[in-house]
Amino acid sequence: MSQDTVSHIDVRSLFRPLDEALISLLKSLSADDWNKQTVAKKWKVKDVATHLLDGNIRALSIQRDKYFGEVPPQINGYSDMVNWLNQLNADWVNATKRISPSVLIFLHEFTGKETSTYFESLDLFEEAIFPVDWAGESVSYNWMHLAREYTEKWHHQQQIREAVGKEGIMTKQFYFPLIDTYFRALPNTFKDTQAETGTLIETTITSEIGGSWYLLKKEEKWELVSTADKEPDAKVELPAEVSWQLFSKNKRANEVINQIQLSGNTALAKQVLEMVSVMA
Repeated sequence: MSQDTVSHIDVRSLFRPLDEALISLLKSLSADDWNKQTVAKKWKVKDVATHLLDGNIRALSIQRDKYFGEVPPQINGYSDMVNWLNQLNADWVNATKRISPSVLIFLHEFTGKETSTYFESLDLFEEAIFPVDWAGESVSYNWMHLAREYTEKWHHQQQIREAVGKEGIMTKQFYFPLIDTYFRALPNTFKDTQAETGTLIETTITSEIGGSWYLLKKEEKWELVSTADKEPDAKVELPAEVSWQLFSKNKRANEVINQIQLSGNTALAKQVLEMVSVMA
C-alpha cells in the first residue's frame, strides 16, 4: 500500500476568477432574487453576499494590515471560538441591511480585487496568521490558510447560485480545490476512532469534477494518502452536489443519506459523513 501523503494545495490563482464570477452573478440578480432564501437557514441571498463582503474586509484589515480593531472575549475552547465568530457574522449582516444591492456590488468590486492581490502575494510555506482549526491544526502554513479562505468564498457563492438557480462554479476548475481542501479535515474527524493499523477508508465523489480520497490508519494516527493498492475496508460514494452541503454543515447526513452509498464497515463509512470542514 502506498504511504505517500497528499500534497499541498495552491489556490492563489483561483481567487480572482472566482471573484469575477461572483460579481457577474450579483449583477445578474433581480430585485426578488436578493430576497430569496438560501440553504443557510438564517440568511437570504443578500445576507450571504454581505457576509462575503465581510470576508474581504476582514482579510484586508486583519491579515494584510494587521489591524484587529476589537479584542476577542476569552476563548476557552473550540465552541467559544465558533460562538464568537457566529456573533460577529450576525452583527455584520444586521448592520449591513441598510446597504443597497448596487452599493454592495460596488464594495465587492473594490475589495475583491484588493483581496485577490493580497492572497496572490503570500508565500505558501510561511506560517499563517490563523490556524485551520477544523483540520485539527494548531499552526498552519499559508497554503492551508488560503485553501480555507477559498472554501469560504466558494461555498457561500454556491449558496447564492443554488438559491437563484444559476450554475457556474460546479466545475473541475473551481469545485475540485474546494473538496480537496474539505478532505483535509478527515484525519481530525477520525482522531478518536479506533481501528487496526492498515485500515483503509475510501471516499469517492461520483462525478467527473470529483475524485477519490483515501484515509489510512497508521500506528499513531489517521492520515490522508494519495493512492492505495488494497480494497478499502469502508467505502463512501456521494454526488458532488451533496458533498459541499454536507461537509459545510448546510445539511446533515440524515437529510441526504438516501443519495449516499456506504459499503464495507458501515460504522467507519458513517463516520466520514460527520466531517465538518468549516467553523461550526
